[in-house]
Amino acid sequence: MCGPDTPELAEAAAEGGADLLELGFPFSDPLADGPVIRRAAERALAQGMRTGACLETLAATRARLPETPLVPMTYSSLLEAYGWERFADDARAAGATSLIIVDLPADERADLRRIQLVAPTSTDKRIRLAGERTDGWLYLVTLTGTTGARDGLSPTLAGLVERARTATKLPLYAGFGISTPEQARAAAELADGVVVGTSALEAAERGPAALRDYVKSLRTALDAAAVPA
Repeated sequence: MCGPDTPELAEAAAEGGADLLELGFPFSDPLADGPVIRRAAERALAQGMRTGACLETLAATRARLPETPLVPMTYSSLLEAYGWERFADDARAAGATSLIIVDLPADERADLRRIQLVAPTSTDKRIRLAGERTDGWLYLVTLTGTTGARDGLSPTLAGLVERARTATKLPLYAGFGISTPEQARAAAELADGVVVGTSALEAAERGPAALRDYVKSLRTALDAAAVPA
């Protein structure tokens, strides 16, 4: 989540082995997110992290990490308020590699270059459309629910991966509910990589060193499965 310490934290995550970093642009009503990310968004907003400040944070992070893919992740209301084309242009200028707009359907704003999300509830037709329009990789939401740690890997992931494989040849990264190295490795045995949010934020709250160590634990597990983080 964007904040004053984001560039340092992002650098620590990259040092720990993260291949790509999502930077949350806080929104007041993040419907897809559980309590940890909601609280992070609330803190960011209380710190004055509006769209312009988040773009400045993105640029500062890019200055520290010139090669690491950086992906702003937010909700469509923020872009509606800021201006769709203006946001896309300004994010790209600040160093964004792509975008994730959580609540924007694949059949809307087709001209906006972004990573598409699909879920176990997505129809084959929707998965196919998302696969055709996604930017670089397809984000598999492993469960029906909000972000947050779970006791085990969602049993719906295997079926979702199988359906997505028929829709696109691009990499499939699984997210939501993945928090431990064991879960990351299990997900990576099905998909091509994993996305971890809640547990990474919890580690980040303990500082850069804790985040670095946490990401390194995921990296070690994924290296054993020979997939990207």
